[in-house]
Amino acid sequence: MSRVLITGVDGFTGRHLTTVLAGQGHEVIGISHRPVTHPVEGLAQSHVCDLTDAQGLKDIVAQSRPDKVAHLAAIAFVSHGVVEDIYRTNIVGTRNLLEAVSAVGGVDAVLLASSANIYGNRVSGAINEDVAPDPVNDYAVSKVAMEYVAQLYREKLPIIIARPFNYTGVGQSINFVIPKIIDHVRRKAAQIELGNLDVARDFSDVRDVVMAYGVLLSRPEAVGQVFNICSGEAQSLRDVIEMVKDISGHDFDVTVNPAFVRENEVKMLWGDRARIEALSGRSPQYALRDTLAWMLEA
Repeated sequence: MSRVLITGVDGFTGRHLTTVLAGQGHEVIGISHRPVTHPVEGLAQSHVCDLTDAQGLKDIVAQSRPDKVAHLAAIAFVSHGVVEDIYRTNIVGTRNLLEAVSAVGGVDAVLLASSANIYGNRVSGAINEDVAPDPVNDYAVSKVAMEYVAQLYREKLPIIIARPFNYTGVGQSINFVIPKIIDHVRRKAAQIELGNLDVARDFSDVRDVVMAYGVLLSRPEAVGQVFNICSGEAQSLRDVIEMVKDISGHDFDVTVNPAFVRENEVKMLWGDRARIEALSGRSPQYALRDTLAWMLEA
């Protein structure tokens, strides 16, 4: 089996991906920007390094000599308060990693986690990978730029771009809307304040997302391609709220707080999953209702 280096190994997605890859027999080495305080199941070795530390990344990659790389580390919260940090981490940090990996060489696959947020506001039909980016916030702009940075290394590295749509599951921060709703229900709160209730998103289960990442890392034919990671269905936030109420049996009032309504909010994101399904031969294993029940029971 391969030695896989995962950046952001102690993050929400990194923990789930580590469990999957280790379960398949891979040796997983992680990078995190702070010491791992809670054990990550299946993690063989961990390093602490910020993505902006170019020399530190070079040293770690040279020492670990991975066969494959999954680059998950990023500032992924759209409303993150320091815009400069978003650009420094997501663009310069990615370039630092790619430079470090190309200096060592010998890798079979470099998976870069981009985002479907780059598509912006698209209201008609499912979005496939050929749709031109139309970013409407700094996070999305940083991810488009990251993809362009990756093109500088396309002759040196076997790069795969993944564009995940919204996904959730156990362990996601309550900064994100579904974990926030789940947290309120588990505390039996009578009321919750949210932003725009009319947005619609293509929600996946994190377990399906990391399985897709595992497939991409294992298939040589994925190299050089871009893949949407999505469920292929859109659900409005109102639908999610009603589903949570039904599963939990707990009713609660929802009020819209104007402070939570983001400027340049993406109204609808709905993905076409034909390309990843053709490669993997696999459909999503978890419906959104299954994911919500898992989170409520955790």
